[in-house]
Amino acid sequence: MNRSDIARARLFNQQIAATKLTTPEEIVSWFGAMQAQDYGMAKWAIGLRIREVTEESVEKAIADGNILRTHLMRPTWHFVAAEDIRWLIALSVPQLKSTSKAIFRSCGLDAETCHRANDLIAGALENGNHLTRAEIMAELKNSGIDSDNLRAAYLMFNAEIEGIVCSGTKRGKQQTYALLDERVPKSSELSRDETIAELTRRYFTSHAPATLKDFIWWSGLPASDARKGLEMNKSNFTSEEIDGQTYYLPNSFSVPKSDADSLYLLPSFDEFMVAYKDRSAAIDVDRTKEAITGNGIFKPIIVVNGKIAGIWKRSYKKDSLVMEQIPFHELNDAENEAFRLKAEKYALFEGKNLQII
Repeated sequence: MNRSDIARARLFNQQIAATKLTTPEEIVSWFGAMQAQDYGMAKWAIGLRIREVTEESVEKAIADGNILRTHLMRPTWHFVAAEDIRWLIALSVPQLKSTSKAIFRSCGLDAETCHRANDLIAGALENGNHLTRAEIMAELKNSGIDSDNLRAAYLMFNAEIEGIVCSGTKRGKQQTYALLDERVPKSSELSRDETIAELTRRYFTSHAPATLKDFIWWSGLPASDARKGLEMNKSNFTSEEIDGQTYYLPNSFSVPKSDADSLYLLPSFDEFMVAYKDRSAAIDVDRTKEAITGNGIFKPIIVVNGKIAGIWKRSYKKDSLVMEQIPFHELNDAENEAFRLKAEKYALFEGKNLQII
């Protein structure tokens, strides 16, 4: 394997260039967790990795509780499979509590206030009562807990990492929260070492080739835990030195043949970009700021032959999805045709007519 193979191999391991999975929950489980900061785009991140899937079917998997959305790892919003959410929370909690301690203090959220808020939130959501954040905050305010400004966000964040709440069923366009215990039955707990080993296995299976630094960035784990995870999985992976860096990949994986003239339209915050500390295999350094803003917003990207070749934008006009390409270089006829075909797949996913400008 050489450097030019890295991003191309990731397209296959990430189920973009080819997929063996058939349901939204299988895709999410394959990754362990998928960043879902932008809810709409995160649904497309799932959809583009499955044949003949619609936004409705992804929404149904979320509504049914097969896929849940919560804060994990770095932390930020992630989609996770219901069967994985408890051990992922347990693994993430020590780091999340440590990194959020200062902001909780600045918001005046001490342990007693958070504990009381959790009890009130749990009571409000009992018996399948799915509520919006605004409705939950109104309940807290009625009980004398101030939820203005950042306090609302961090009270809910605390309830998530304490395993009290997770995403509920959408009400129109509004997101709701539900009790985790009512969405996901309790199961036998894994040890911390078992969760570290499992997350490491999922990451390097789905994101390979990747480095230890990439995994530390993605997982939010301390370096010592990340190294331990690799050691516990040493029989599952092989490593290769490329340009002075050690990349890990599954034993069974072989570099695919060239996927000439391949083009993919990946959403903002897609795992193909966001999951690596070093993104230089997929994007030229002098183009990075065009795809990732200074405040950490990852734009939707055009990927040609494994390299990021531009960004794309979407807008809506009545029943039409309007797609605009902003390439780093002029696309040739074959690439323009590939862009059209992939844009059509996205429009079909959303159930809309397509207009390309």
